[in-house]
Amino acid sequence: MTPIQPPSERRPDRPALTLLAACLGFVVVILDVSIVNVATKALAGDFGGSISGLEWVINGYTLTFAAFLLTAGAMGDRFHPGRIFVGGFGLFAAASLACGAAPSLGVLIAARIVQGVGAAMIVPSSLSLVNAGFPDPARRARAISLWAAAGGLALALGPVIGGLLVDALGWRSVFYVNVPLAAVGILLARADARPAPARTAARRSLDLPGQVLAVVSLGALTAATVEANSRGWASAAVLGCAAVFAVALAGFVAVERRGTDPMLPPQLFGNRTFTATTLIGALLNFAFYGLIFVFSIFFQEAWGYSPSVAGLAFLPMTAAIMAANLASGPLVRRLGARVVLVLGSALAALGYLTAAPAVGAHSYAAVVAQFLVAGIGLGLAVPAMTNAMLGAADPAHAGIASGVLNASRQIGGLLGVAVMGLLVGDGTAGQLVPGLRAALLWAGGALAVAALLSAVGVRAATRTTATAPAGTGRTPAPAPTR
Repeated sequence: MTPIQPPSERRPDRPALTLLAACLGFVVVILDVSIVNVATKALAGDFGGSISGLEWVINGYTLTFAAFLLTAGAMGDRFHPGRIFVGGFGLFAAASLACGAAPSLGVLIAARIVQGVGAAMIVPSSLSLVNAGFPDPARRARAISLWAAAGGLALALGPVIGGLLVDALGWRSVFYVNVPLAAVGILLARADARPAPARTAARRSLDLPGQVLAVVSLGALTAATVEANSRGWASAAVLGCAAVFAVALAGFVAVERRGTDPMLPPQLFGNRTFTATTLIGALLNFAFYGLIFVFSIFFQEAWGYSPSVAGLAFLPMTAAIMAANLASGPLVRRLGARVVLVLGSALAALGYLTAAPAVGAHSYAAVVAQFLVAGIGLGLAVPAMTNAMLGAADPAHAGIASGVLNASRQIGGLLGVAVMGLLVGDGTAGQLVPGLRAALLWAGGALAVAALLSAVGVRAATRTTATAPAGTGRTPAPAPTR
């Protein structure tokens, strides 16, 4: 008689619930990146904050989200991703309540910083749960496509939902809406994945010095890029943050190389595919978030769009991203992650580069086709990149690998906003068109580099083995079992 596995070792009986919980977690995290933007005017009316203070309502969340992703990924590997996922959702909900009840701008910013920590706990653990729940390569590729499409849906609908909530219920409602969503996510995760430590991860010690240095270095880099737009790159504050980043990064590398059980095992970067996908993630977000930022200014200042119409102008691109996310999984299974990554990055580069001469036409019709091409390319690339990374990572380090990828993407987005914001200068009419054209060229160049990295850095064997002959490639290993 076959012995019955104890519950702590049993694979999920209902992985669809895990996928739904993971998708909901990603939706809530991405929604809070975009939904709050439309509430800044109402916040200024209530609190009378400066522009920089209002920016920190948004950037405080992004800063801690990026800075704590590595730590959260390592915690998932040590304590089990299910526990970190549920804990992150709980912290996110509590911080959302504090945001909605904030009596001042300072309290709101502090609560947003805590929200970012919760978001960092949710994202890498959600990917680890999907990886464990779908060990079959073909099913995992489909699941990751759905996970990415959920984020695309949140990105597309965030400004629209935010505008409706602010108009109907006030700005506090954009934070309160997170609470019931988090409650549903926790119930779904616990219904399928009873948190229990994985044996492999439980033996790892907690690399506190490495985690502290990672948080300090990423936080300093994020702060430098955020403050550069208001203070200038040569300001003492920005230079000081850059110096802290350099020192902390050097210390982090030294600690990780000499540690017996490092948080970020150096051997991860000995894997060519892992290193390539980490860089590709930063380049994709550099282009996308940088251009979202400058196009938002351009549509309103140069073309006279209202904020709601400017938000709707992005819907064709974000809808194309979501549709391509769904198509990416079948293509990865048929063609392999490398081919889809090259195709997606090249299409996105083509869309942005061909939009550069059209932005002076004062016609949305002149750029909408390019938006669609860029959206399709980005939508194909992100799930393929994620599949390639999961296939390359050791299962014992699935959480930290996801954390590295997502941290690189967040840092790429912050650098994109900083660099492209400088290109458009103060946003006056005379600088917007040439600045936006330069930003489009930067984005197209970054995506062209991503396509090249995909071609030479991602191993063909990382394609999903559903279509590969036996023995031709390494089957991406699942995360530690629940």
